[in-house]
Formats: sequence, C-alpha cells, structure tokens
Amino acid sequence: MKVAVIGGGAAGYFAAIHASGPGVDVTIFEKSPKLLSKVKVSGGGRCNVTHRPMEVSKLVKNYPRGEKFLKRTFRHFSIADTFAWFQSRGVELKVEPDGRVFPLSDSSQSIIECLQLEAEKAKVSIQISTGIKELNPLEKGFELITEKGVFRCDYVVVATGGQPKSDGYYFLKSLRHKIQDPIPSLFTFNTPGESIRELMGIAVPEGWVKIEGTKLNYRGPVLVTHWGISGPAVLKLSAFGAEWLHDHQYRARAIINWNANYGENDYLEHLLSYAKAHPNRKLRSHPLFEIPGRLWEHFCEKAEIEENTLVGNLTKKSINKLVQNLFCYILVVSGKTTFKEEFVTAGGISLEGVDPETMQSIYHPNLYFAGEVLNIDGITGGFNFQAAWSTGYLAGKSIKERTI
Repeated sequence: MKVAVIGGGAAGYFAAIHASGPGVDVTIFEKSPKLLSKVKVSGGGRCNVTHRPMEVSKLVKNYPRGEKFLKRTFRHFSIADTFAWFQSRGVELKVEPDGRVFPLSDSSQSIIECLQLEAEKAKVSIQISTGIKELNPLEKGFELITEKGVFRCDYVVVATGGQPKSDGYYFLKSLRHKIQDPIPSLFTFNTPGESIRELMGIAVPEGWVKIEGTKLNYRGPVLVTHWGISGPAVLKLSAFGAEWLHDHQYRARAIINWNANYGENDYLEHLLSYAKAHPNRKLRSHPLFEIPGRLWEHFCEKAEIEENTLVGNLTKKSINKLVQNLFCYILVVSGKTTFKEEFVTAGGISLEGVDPETMQSIYHPNLYFAGEVLNIDGITGGFNFQAAWSTGYLAGKSIKERTI
C-alpha cells in the first residue's frame, strides 16, 4: 500500500508519521530543498508549538476561518494530545505567561529533530526538490506527475501549506474541490503619513485597536514600528479583519486606546484627581497610565501642552485633548507588511468538500488534506501549528485505519 504526502511541513510530517505502519509505504514530496522550513523560523527560531491547553469551545474562537470545522477535528487530537505526543518523545514543553508554548530548549531544532526521528523510525521516504505538476485520479489510487518522474500510489495527503496566489493550487484544480482565493492574514498596519512612526520600538502591554466603521477590534500588546503599528493586538486584528481589509485595499482608520484598562471617563477622572494631588508637577515629565515616556511626550505635544506646564495649570481643553489621544488615537492605515518566512494565508481548499472527522475528500475517497492548504487560519500564539498537528494526525490516522 503506497501513500504520497505532498508537502514537507508540520502537517505533512505529522500525516506521514501517523499513516505509516506494517505494509504501508509512505513518501513525502517537498518541492523545495528544505524540510520543515516554517517550523524552523516560527517564533523567532524557537517554534511556537501550540497554546496553553483550553477547552475546544474556547480554542476554536482563535480561528477567523475554520471555527465550526475545527470544533469536530480538535475532539480527535487536542492541545493536550500535542503536549503528550511531544513530551512522550523527550521534547519538554513550557508555557509562557501569554499562553504560548515553546520547547524548553527554546530552539525549533528540538521539534524538527523529533519529527525527523519519528519519520525515520516509521521508514518514511523523503523526496526533496520534487514539485508536483499534476495529480490525476486513477480507477484505483492516483498518479503523481512530479518534476522527477511519475509516481503511483493508493492514497494522497495534500499538505502543501498556504499559497500567496491561487496559482499555487494549480495541480489540484482537476479534483472538483472549490478553492477560495488566498489573501494575507497576520500582517502589520502601515501608516506612512503618521508622525508616531518616529517612536519606533515603543510598546504598550495592554492596548486596544479597532477598525473604524466596523465591529473589528482586538486587545493586547501594541508595538510602534518604523512602518506603522504591529504587536499581537494588530496581528490578531488583521487575521479577523483579513477579508474586510483586503476588500478595502488595506486602507482604513485605526482607533487606539493605549491602555485598555481605562475608559474615557477613567482617564479624565484620574487626570483631574492627579492635578489636585500634584498641582506643581510638570505633566510631560510624569507619564501616567503606564504609558512609556516618549509616547507620553508625544501625546502631550499633540494636546498642545508645553514642556514646562504644571499639572495645576492645565486648561480643560488640554486635558480633553490629552484624553482623546489616550483613549481614541486615530491612525490612517495605508498598506500592510507581511512576514515572508512566516506567511499565513486565508483561503485555500474550501472546507465544504472535506470531512472534518477524517480530513477525507468528499469527491475522492482516497484523497486527504491537512494543514494550511485548507481554508483554515489561526491568530498568532501557536494556533496555526495546532491546526497542522490535529489535521495531519487525523489524515494519517484515517488512512492507517483503512490499510489495517
């Protein structure tokens, strides 16, 4: 029995490992010369394996696309199963305060070596630099026209990952599956005309960002960069707003509350009571609300508060302007920046053609899908890898059960 896995990434490896068994010959085909390349660069080279364990009903809320589908899939292989799988193979994992999970070694190499060792034990064959030109269904099984020749097999798992353009799915177009045009997910907001870019490197731990005129918003760390704003709150907002932002050519107005623990009235009341308690202090020299010093000065400047102005001498107009900058800071967004090495897409194989309990195609019983080639994407924090492990496991296990 022969199984072809197209794609040598996280989902592909997991599918290959779990499909293998006595009498099953599994081959991974990877078009590039590198294997597990996304695993290597993820999390700055540390590999954000998954997220802190949580109930499936909460876990699926971290996927802008694929929530209902994954609710059924995750019941077969959960975050707890990911922990157990890696730790039982000698890879200790640690949970960081924000819930992200990394190998204790802080090196993605630990994950890569574990996957490669398991694939080796399972006698999985690897073909690198071998792209697939055509995938043709036969009366029994499939024919793969590769760059290095023809390969016939009984089962196929497609785990090619997300593609920046729909052309990347060309070899699947004869299989009747609907393909959602890919668009970027997880990107930063460019604000070319905004002076705040001069404060690049400054971050706040608990900001709140909203896209004006929509219900799209997210709370979390916000980072000022030389091209605009980034950080987890912006990246996660971009994922949930991927389609809206794409439709609006990445032009929008972002509203920022720089400390989400404060509402408009909270800021105002705190400033007024601070003015009563410390009337002789220079406001610009005493940042409040856990705002970094340079950012505080920027807000004061925009509120037309002079450098030597004492708190007790603040005008009502200045206080109101300062509150507006803290609570409702508006940035004009014009464009985006994506991370090429960790590129995440919304789009791919439409979920209506795939069984979430098995990853099996509803059109071709011996065809399976796993990972980001599906129209599934998660926010930052290990969620995309968790989807890869779960869908890869299920595709491989489903094939294995049919070959026993």
